[in-house]
Amino acid sequence: MKKMTLCAITFLLFLLQVQAQHKKIFNETDQQKEQRLGWWLNDRFGMFIHWGLYSMPARHEWVKNYERMTDSAYQKYFELFNPDLYNPKEWARMAKNAGMKYAVITTKHHEGFCLFDSKFTDYKATNTPIKKDLIKEWVDAFRAEGLKVGFYYSLIDWHHPDYTIDRVHPQRPKDPKEYDELNKGRDMAKYRTYLQNQLKELMTNYGKIDILWTDFSFPGEHGKDHNDWNSLELIKMVRKLQPGIIINDRMDLNEYDDGGDFVTPEQVKVSEWPTRNGKRIHWETCQTFSGSWGYFRDETSWKDNKQLLVLLIESVSKGGNLLLNVGPTSRGLIDARAQSRLQGMGDWMKVNSRSIYGCTEAPADIKRPDNTLLTYNPTTKRLYVHLLDYPLQRFDLPGLKGKVKYAQFLHDGSEIKMRTTDKGDITLNLPVLKPDVEIPVIELVME
Repeated sequence: MKKMTLCAITFLLFLLQVQAQHKKIFNETDQQKEQRLGWWLNDRFGMFIHWGLYSMPARHEWVKNYERMTDSAYQKYFELFNPDLYNPKEWARMAKNAGMKYAVITTKHHEGFCLFDSKFTDYKATNTPIKKDLIKEWVDAFRAEGLKVGFYYSLIDWHHPDYTIDRVHPQRPKDPKEYDELNKGRDMAKYRTYLQNQLKELMTNYGKIDILWTDFSFPGEHGKDHNDWNSLELIKMVRKLQPGIIINDRMDLNEYDDGGDFVTPEQVKVSEWPTRNGKRIHWETCQTFSGSWGYFRDETSWKDNKQLLVLLIESVSKGGNLLLNVGPTSRGLIDARAQSRLQGMGDWMKVNSRSIYGCTEAPADIKRPDNTLLTYNPTTKRLYVHLLDYPLQRFDLPGLKGKVKYAQFLHDGSEIKMRTTDKGDITLNLPVLKPDVEIPVIELVME
């Protein structure tokens, strides 16, 4: 009897563990989720846009935090913000020409300033010298170019009077004992209502929204987690208002399988396709051209075109997406450095995008040659070999005997002669002269 009871308890614990691993918010099957995310999984490459009052000091989007600026010290930027050269149609054309298929813009960053016309605050673009709902123009322009549109919305707010001071707030104290005193009179319940009201506006006033990017939770001492945002109710409201929307993972709902549609490794290269409970999950890395998200006039550590292309290719080669950021100036322009990088990526994508769109990690039984990255389109059954270091004439593809029908350079569709070795490898006869593309791509038509 005791043995049976112990078995029953063990089995119950097992069931509880399984249930905990598969806790869900929504009644959606895996197949339905894959259909909802289908366009995003195909498109692979998007533009992130960080724009706000911090474009005026032009020394990092966290300038208010880093320099511990008060609201009164920051007010001059609000009073003078006037992006008179703002033309979102130009931004949309740049994104499209770069090969990007979707874009996500900061409707409100941590500074609390809203680029959209919200009923629930005066701290918005329509009350600055520009006197415009900058988001409405942006949505119209990007949709007109056939790009999917997404909204970034900061859960954090360094301007709202009811948002409690925490460890990333500009007015954070040096002595932790001072938090209670500083937060007297602040009411997070009121801020939660504000948060919900603004997200409701964004989800109802601008038509179909394809992505919501919330940012960010930081649980722990003097931090904020899903309880502070009322995340569960927020995500339910968003999905009700925008049933087809894709939502990132930063609302601190990790206990749920569907508390976010994709994970967001930031400013890092992932070593392999991310997993949860042993299962591969959808992911997108967000990256900057330099070390800052907002416009930073004097920042010099800009990535070159090849580094950026490798970021894109490597992300796709591990089943992920790339969201690449621009930080427009306070006049509303994308600066020359960013334009140059976008143009460089666009030149490559114009002839090589087939190795990105609709592609993912290569089958596990295909060995990656040194100094290459592989992507694979499972629909067309084509394998793409990206040559990061262009080899001399002979180029070996191990273990592919009988698996390849045809080989060509992707940029111009020119045939590459191949033969099979006694070892079962395929050898390609490449020209000595490297093709005039940043990273040449070999397209293999598989059997």
